[in-house]
Amino acid sequence: MKVKYWPLAVAFCAMCIGCTTLKRNDNPAAGQELSAASLQPLGRYLVNKDQNLELLSSAAHVGFRFEGTQVQVIASAPYAGGHSYLQYEVDGMYQKRVRVTGQQDTLVITAPAAGKHTVWVYKTTEAHSGPLVLHKITGTNLAALPAPKLPLIEFIGNSITCGAAADPSEVPCGTGEYHDQHNAYMAYGPRVARALNASFVLSSVSGYGAYRNWNSNGPTLPQVYEKVDFQAHNLQSWDFAKFTPKIVSIALGTNDFSDGDGKTPRLPFDSAAFVKAYVGFVQNVKAKYPQASIALLSSPMMNGARRQTLENCLTSIKNQIDAAYPTSKPVALHFFKPMQASGCTGHPSVAEHGIMAAELEPFFRKLL
Repeated sequence: MKVKYWPLAVAFCAMCIGCTTLKRNDNPAAGQELSAASLQPLGRYLVNKDQNLELLSSAAHVGFRFEGTQVQVIASAPYAGGHSYLQYEVDGMYQKRVRVTGQQDTLVITAPAAGKHTVWVYKTTEAHSGPLVLHKITGTNLAALPAPKLPLIEFIGNSITCGAAADPSEVPCGTGEYHDQHNAYMAYGPRVARALNASFVLSSVSGYGAYRNWNSNGPTLPQVYEKVDFQAHNLQSWDFAKFTPKIVSIALGTNDFSDGDGKTPRLPFDSAAFVKAYVGFVQNVKAKYPQASIALLSSPMMNGARRQTLENCLTSIKNQIDAAYPTSKPVALHFFKPMQASGCTGHPSVAEHGIMAAELEPFFRKLL
């Protein structure tokens, strides 16, 4: 079922601004070129040996301006048989999600009228689905947009934070590949940030937890957090000096409580191990961002006794961190109202991410 979540103004704008994905042999009128390496990303990224920009984390994004009616974004998903997705805004209006395939695809963006325009391009999928590679922008009077001078919120979490399995509007649930239903732009974190006029980065991995994962004992999110792409085998670390969040939101626990696939041996949930690992992770985050406020979120997908146990654990974590850092701002807690998620594989849908964002907005507004 297609989820209708755009306001009428956005829908009208979507009729005015079109895009076409061209294959590598097409040659649209180019004009000037803007190197992707000269863009200024928000989110995790790296510049590869070919001087192309690899957007790594969910909703990692870059902005640029152009003049005229048309601009081209040259991108790729450089892995055999693979594909990625990007999403984009034109002049502050969300447009659509676009599939990127192969060594070179060209997204042609057409504005409704001549003049000066701004574009923001977002990676739709998560780090474990592979990078979205940007090669260059071609158009007229191009310039990279700097990261907005707004308070920054880092959202750490799992598949819910990624916006995974939320959007079956183009590829129905149960078909395609896991990342075909991702929609990072419409996940709760980016929506909260936009509502509060804040910037955001997502540091999230599907299936990962604080002391164990959905179907394994690790590596967990705390164990891969310092890796540039959250993958344990990568020797490259992320440079935490690139961004300084005002708030770090952490939402872990859903996967720690999971029963897994029923095939892999799974011990009962261990509250002490969960709290110990979570406390250690918060301490690591505080060491990197000593001035940031820490917010701990529960899970909207948990109900009953498990929900109560998670809330008790988070309260214990808050108390331990507050006691260890008496001069810091107290850890903030938010316990989600439970929901019966209707997205793919029991995840929140795009519409339900909107409900979560609306619930979180006053909570984060107070922290800002």
